[in-house]
Amino acid sequence: MLKQRIITALILLPIALCGFFLLEGSGFALFIGLVVTLGAWEWARLAGFEAQPIRVAYAAVVAAMLFVMHLVPGLAPWVLGAAVLWWGVATFLVLTYPRTSEHWASAACKLVIGLLILLPAWQGLVLIKQYPLGNGLIMAVMVLVWGADIGAYFSGRAFGKRKLAPLVSPGKSWEGVYGGLALSLVLALIVGLVRDWSVGEVLLGLIGAAIIVFISVVGDLTESMFKRQAGIKDSSNLLPGHGGVLDRIDSLTAAIPVFAVLLWMAAP
Repeated sequence: MLKQRIITALILLPIALCGFFLLEGSGFALFIGLVVTLGAWEWARLAGFEAQPIRVAYAAVVAAMLFVMHLVPGLAPWVLGAAVLWWGVATFLVLTYPRTSEHWASAACKLVIGLLILLPAWQGLVLIKQYPLGNGLIMAVMVLVWGADIGAYFSGRAFGKRKLAPLVSPGKSWEGVYGGLALSLVLALIVGLVRDWSVGEVLLGLIGAAIIVFISVVGDLTESMFKRQAGIKDSSNLLPGHGGVLDRIDSLTAAIPVFAVLLWMAAP
């Protein structure tokens, strides 16, 4: 399994880095769109559809909606606003699972939720890419999420006692969350010092980093909740040794649109 994971990572990493940081404009939007479309194909399975024609049809619908969003950039505020509302609702659903699962148990509801997760992630990345420091900002949100994951892993293993959401993901602990948050805040502070931010800018940066870390945890737990409800371990086997696309980007699907909204709010 470890060998398989390493081989897959060595193949995918250069592709991902080139797609994220070398492509621009429509090429970047298409690259991210392909990733999101694969995620939609996987999500249809989480919604309870095993038949390939239905899963492919759902992925095609998502791809068509991405194309419309690309043609009509004025939809962006609505898409990102819907994402902020959804992740607030998702936080409540994760905290109250399985008691409230009956409210989203229908296949139709799950398919709509898939749109609220996938479409804003694409929209957020496309918008972030358009900033003068777009590549750096994309790297920043990824480093925050990865830092939170790494910090949570080691802190959880060393100190984890209080379960975060035992009915959703029994392996996660509050101590892990705090460890991940601490590492991400240290990274944010280092960036602020290197870039010579003012005290006010550092404080805002730390607050923003904390928000991103917590919402990334919600993104991870949300996919875990839907997988648990569907009775499956991985969203697919597209990435040998790593599960599916959604298994790799679940935290980012929550962090990216919220990060994009925070950038909008911080703009002068």
